[in-house]
Order: sequence, then C-alpha cells, then structure tokens
Amino acid sequence: MMQRFKAALLQRRNNLHIHSLRFLNQFHTRNLCSLPDTAITDELDNQVLVEGKAWSRTAILNRPSVLNCLSTAMGARLQKLYTSWENNPDIGFVAMKGSGRAFCAGGDIVTLYHMINAGKMEDCKEFFRTLYTYIYILGTYLKPHVALLNGITMGGGAGVSIPGMFRVATDKTVFATPETLIGFHPDAGASFFLSHLPGHLGEYLGLTGQKLNGAEMISCGLATHYAHSSKLDLIEEQLGKLDTDDPSVIETSLEKCSDLVYLDNISVLHRIEILDKCFSHDTVEEIIDALESETSKTNDAWCISTLRRLKEASPLGLKVSLKSIREGRFQTLDQCLIREYRMSLQGISNQVSRDFCEGVRARMVDKDLAPKWNPPSLEQVSKDMVEHYFSPLSKSEPDLELPTELREAFT
Repeated sequence: MMQRFKAALLQRRNNLHIHSLRFLNQFHTRNLCSLPDTAITDELDNQVLVEGKAWSRTAILNRPSVLNCLSTAMGARLQKLYTSWENNPDIGFVAMKGSGRAFCAGGDIVTLYHMINAGKMEDCKEFFRTLYTYIYILGTYLKPHVALLNGITMGGGAGVSIPGMFRVATDKTVFATPETLIGFHPDAGASFFLSHLPGHLGEYLGLTGQKLNGAEMISCGLATHYAHSSKLDLIEEQLGKLDTDDPSVIETSLEKCSDLVYLDNISVLHRIEILDKCFSHDTVEEIIDALESETSKTNDAWCISTLRRLKEASPLGLKVSLKSIREGRFQTLDQCLIREYRMSLQGISNQVSRDFCEGVRARMVDKDLAPKWNPPSLEQVSKDMVEHYFSPLSKSEPDLELPTELREAFT
C-alpha cells in the first residue's frame, strides 16, 4: 500500500494539482458567489480550523454546539484544504479531529429539514454534493490520513473518516449509522464500508442504527487503532514530531500509544453467529421473521431489543437501506457515492414519501419520538417505491460528478 501511494503521488502530482484546482475553482465560484465576503470567511474558516505542524496538517471540525454536524460550508472547506495539502510536497500526512465531546455527529439534518420545507432544493443538493465529493477525495487520498474518533462518530461523521488510512477509536467513541430511524438510508459512503464488514454486521448496523463502542470498532475493522482518550494529547504530540510521508512510520507511532482491546460480555460481536443467521436473509420481512423465531425459542434479550429497533424504524427506509448495503458489496466507493447521491435526492424530494422530514421532525425538531411513517408497515412498501430511490434522476438533473478521472479507484 505504501509503495502504491508514493508511486501514485510522484506520477500524478503535477497533473492532479492543475485539474483539481480547476475543479475546485469552478465549484467554489458556482456555490459561493452569492454570499457576502464576510459570510464566506466566517463559514469556511471558522467551522473547520487548521492546526499546522512541521510536516503535517490537522483539520478540526469546529461546531461543538451541534456536535460538529457537517454543513455545506464545511464540506467545501475540507475539499479545498485537502486538495491543497495533497499537492503540497512539504506536507507528509494529514489528520482530522473534532472540537468538544464529539468527533462528528453526522450531517446537519435539522438545517437540511428546514431547507426542504422552505423549498430550497438547490441548497440541499449542494449539501450532498460537497459532502460526497470530499468523502471521495479522502477515500482516494494520496497521503496518509489519521482520524481521531474521540466521542460521537455517527452517520456522515463516519463518512468523513472511515475511508481514510488510519482511524483511532477511544473509550469515548460512539459509532452508529442511525438513518433508518429518521426515514433515510445510511449514506456518506456507508453502503460501501458497512457492506465490507464481517458477515452481515453491516446489515445489522445499517438497519437498526445500533451503536458500537471503540473496542468494537477496532474488533470489526472500522477502526485501525484503539487508545484511551487520556492518551490523545500524547498521540497528537508524537504525530506532530514526525517528519515523514511513510505510512509505516505513522503506523509505528500510533502503535506505541495503542491499548489492548477487551470486548464487553454483552457486545454484539459475541453474537455474530446468530446475527449472521438472522440478517443474511434476502428481505426485511424474512430478517424480522428469523429474529422472532429466535426470540420465541430463547427469549434472548438481544433479539428482543433488535426487533424493537427494527419496528421503530421507517419501513420504507429499512427496505431501501437493505438494498443499498447489498449493492454496496459489489461496488467501488465512487459507485456507492454516486448511487447514494441519487438515493438521497429521491429521498428528500417527497415524491414517494415524506419519511425523512417526518423522521427529523419527530426526533430532532418536535422531539415527540412518534413519527408517522408512510407507508406505515413493511407490507405496504411496494417494490416500485424501493426501486424509485435507485432510479435515474430526471433528464435535467445530473448524477453526482466526481473527479474520478483524476484519482485512483477506491475498492
């Protein structure tokens, strides 16, 4: 891997620099020209801070009051920073962390909810375009990347970190992809990384939105290293002293600060056999039937809680999410992102259902925790409804355009 990254960097740096800057200049001109200069500065500079070291740069997600939820401005700034750093021969590697008690709780879905209700669909599209394009850049990055996943790491927060080379989880890390509980689907590249987890763990996480801790993340491969949160300052100090672009040197530095991992007795990873047995089925209905069968035989607490979560989720969201994760198993990261972009626009268009807005309203706005899903049951979710999420956008609406011709595919 190290040799491939270095060779690609040497061969393509000049060409990538010219074309990536052209791509980003067109992007920023199109999307930011309507904002006042002061607003642009505030949005782009303050929501993502930069910490510079001799041979590295750290991007700091800086919206602690909303758990560092991702905005369009953050996606745009991350694109610009990462492209600049990738093309700078004096920067060997890049890191990312969050301010406060979260790494990143995902996309700013409350703002997205208000934009949809205000009819600002172009702004919604820009949100997904900026976020997904950054994730693709990270997934194909030519330099080592270290994400410090201390605290809440959910939804889009996983998307902006897991495609990178190194992910450090801690005792405070809480991972989840809870999109079905708000009438949506695991996005931001989640259909790619969930589908590549051991067995059918990805289906379980994607459908139920259940949480994993740091020890579980490294045990299943979502994280590459684990360290107690008290060691983060030491990890950052050691990384800051490195004068390298060699992944093996960074690996060694992280290993020195890493701790042994011990799974709790109640961890879902101890139940991987029954999980695979239930979540390997072709349909959501069959998955639920299998869980109910196990429950009737064993009265197992995990089966009971899993069934409860599935029954709280959007029926349409469950079926769309299962199909998405299954397709992700046979696609590259860019293919998943392009498909998820299409699915996301279909999901917020309200053409088939208003489940996304209803889910956000119930959980994040009114907080009554009583969403009225439409359709209200799995039986009423037709195949055509599900297929609509995967169907091409209108002739006037292009698919997500990623700079794939400039970068090596992430598989």
